[in-house]
Amino acid sequence: MPDRLHAEDLVLAYDKRIVADGLSVSIPDGSFTVIVGPNACGKSTLLRALARMLKPQRGTVHLDGRLIGSYPAKEAARRLGLLPQSATAPEGISVADLVARGRYPHQSLLRQWSKTDERVVEEAMVATGVLDLAARPVDELSGGQRQRVWIAMALAQQTPILLLDEPTTFLDIAHQVDVLDLCADLNAAQGRTLVAVLHDLNLACRYATHLIAMTDGRIVAEGPPAQIVTAELIEEVFGLRCRVIEDPETATPLVVPAAPAPVARAA
Repeated sequence: MPDRLHAEDLVLAYDKRIVADGLSVSIPDGSFTVIVGPNACGKSTLLRALARMLKPQRGTVHLDGRLIGSYPAKEAARRLGLLPQSATAPEGISVADLVARGRYPHQSLLRQWSKTDERVVEEAMVATGVLDLAARPVDELSGGQRQRVWIAMALAQQTPILLLDEPTTFLDIAHQVDVLDLCADLNAAQGRTLVAVLHDLNLACRYATHLIAMTDGRIVAEGPPAQIVTAELIEEVFGLRCRVIEDPETATPLVVPAAPAPVARAA
């Protein structure tokens, strides 16, 4: 059986600028898949296509055996969630109210707010550690706290697949690890399929169960980080000379950039 989320022969473009041509990808069910690559290589563009935020010029994206574009919006939102890059909350909205918006796909004229919705929202805030912030305005929170609130909203949506576009951008290293620990727990403990775009190679190698390396709109390699991350791959994708050693904390690949050649001093 094919994976729940996969794409075939995609041509992705903004106006007439083609970003990817002939791109095919399959997201392993139950994985924490991380997409890496240099700036402007097509990582976020691919994620937008998988989330049906960008319509391919050619090719197909399939979700649960159907073309993703064939689903009504609310049904698609019950199957797949997206945490976009630099999400913006309405001014003055509280944490609880923002998280509650994750229940919108489950509402209808016949089914309004229920005890189930209330329970799911509270569980999402507990899981992300923001329950004590429920009454606080989102725009008063720190960057790490806001990111946890957005993840809580995505959890309240209760989708089996969650896409995250650069969820650690603008966060310091402690908050990056905090957010990715949370994502890893969602994957391992709850069995959710996660797909994230990350810039930090070493964090990607530490957390991903499945890594996709892209450059110039194409996939160069994919698989478990320990099997595909080599110095040769990093130089091909990023143009960076490096050594790949074992992370002493996690035994995952650790990319160490090569030192610059010493500059000869004038006599």
